[in-house]
Amino acid sequence: MKGDERMSVLLEIKNLNKKYGKLEAVKGISFSIEQGICFGLLGPNGAGKTTTIEVIEDIINPDSGEILYKGKPRSGSFKEQVGIQFQETSLLYFLTVKETLEAFQSFYPVTLSLEELVDLCHLNDFLDQYNDKISGGQKQRFYLALALINKPELVFLDEPSTGLDPQARRNLWNIVNIIKKQGKTIILTTHYMEEAELLCDEIAIMDRGEIIAQGSPDDLIKEYCEDIIIILPGDSIKNQMDRLDVQYQLRQGRIEIITGDLNSCLKKLIYNHIDLTDMIVRSPNLENVFLNLTGRQLRD
Repeated sequence: MKGDERMSVLLEIKNLNKKYGKLEAVKGISFSIEQGICFGLLGPNGAGKTTTIEVIEDIINPDSGEILYKGKPRSGSFKEQVGIQFQETSLLYFLTVKETLEAFQSFYPVTLSLEELVDLCHLNDFLDQYNDKISGGQKQRFYLALALINKPELVFLDEPSTGLDPQARRNLWNIVNIIKKQGKTIILTTHYMEEAELLCDEIAIMDRGEIIAQGSPDDLIKEYCEDIIIILPGDSIKNQMDRLDVQYQLRQGRIEIITGDLNSCLKKLIYNHIDLTDMIVRSPNLENVFLNLTGRQLRD
């Protein structure tokens, strides 16, 4: 958010620490999350992000540090005011989706109507199916509906699209964007860089218990990934490359030219009569940022 688009801070994390025996999982991290944004917390396995999220959700207690919600310490009603979509949720197999939604509605004093949930999360086609008979994509939309049932202002999404096919993943992304437009604040953890880049307004990258970078996806890319890669078929031009003043590498039979100035590099290639017919231009993205910072891929 910029200028007058900036909103009030909804959540503040100050000097958060958590140890498991001798392992210091979270090392004095601090950050804040503005109201109405999607905040992504990314990191390789063992980075401390899951512990951080579980502390914020009030599932586990920190060893030290402070968490403020709307400027005050979290009260006993905090869990009733947030929504959490876990990767997996154990549900009674002998209940239908509709019966489960109605049961969860009875747990809260204020809820969305069944019609609103069905419409928002596209549940109508499988409302009468049993919980253990729905597909992966249907299950994730169902879990999201359960997280939204109490009209939360703050929603935690824990790797919501893991295991989904591309179509189901994009359907879920569309729902998340609708939720953002409603003014809800979202904290997202994900193993998909494209997901984080498309959905998140701000991202914090954790490694070894510390936040090593934070900013908008665009700002992170600009700060940590300056180079553009031009990919050309290697066999046809590899004998010409040594006389050109460009940085390149030969990888899997292709020439990869690394440049910080695309226009200048293209002019040089054209001037030297390099065939650009099958050229691919690869701009830096959030995955490049992650790999540059951590040296590890974001994998299970």
